Amino acid sequence: MIILTSSAFFQAYNNSDIFGKLIFWGLLILSIISWILMVYKVKIINRSKRESSIFEKIFDEKKEKFLLFNTDDISKTLNPYFVIYSSLKEKTLKILNKNRFFAEEKDSVYLSSEDITLIESSMDAKIAMQEKFLFKNLFVLSTIITLAPFLGLLGTVWGILITFSNLQDTNINNEVLNGISMALATTVFGLMVAIPAVIAYNYLKNKIREFIKEMFCFSNLLITNLEIQYRKVEKK
Repeated sequence: MIILTSSAFFQAYNNSDIFGKLIFWGLLILSIISWILMVYKVKIINRSKRESSIFEKIFDEKKEKFLLFNTDDISKTLNPYFVIYSSLKEKTLKILNKNRFFAEEKDSVYLSSEDITLIESSMDAKIAMQEKFLFKNLFVLSTIITLAPFLGLLGTVWGILITFSNLQDTNINNEVLNGISMALATTVFGLMVAIPAVIAYNYLKNKIREFIKEMFCFSNLLITNLEIQYRKVEKK
């Protein structure tokens, strides 16, 4: 958007016809949308990672009795690790209560392999929901990446068309220069919109995928602790 404040771009915009001005405004709107989305997504991902990291440290301190520790003081907003843990805790307690109801010895209740698999599936579903949330609206950036250069190209073609249509007029110089100026300005502006969007899209996509892998690692850590403390030992 800073590029529009330069005299060359302002002059190119000022000398454009109505359709040319619409192309400039379209590119400006795409630029504003892409930057808002980029900043928003970066903030969301960074906060989610920060809250998850805090929760992981708390869990590491309480993992000996990780189903019993108090989570009232823990931030639950944008905290994927807490969501995964809550899913495990809720499902585990339900299954343990069910097993206790049908057990002959009420004091010794454990989880079977099938119970562990069921809990793991529940956690995987929560991770899938978190992945969907983090990727939400990211398609807008990929759309802008495709659309902005084509809109700039449209301005290029339109500017050249205006140039050739005015070649036979008596006042050739100004009209030709205005058409060429608009053609070049919209081309550069389109690329200036698309290039940051490409960089941000790839950055965000890779960062989200890495975070999803970290969620699965944390999920495996939870399952490991759950099996150590509650899985029934099969007698051979």
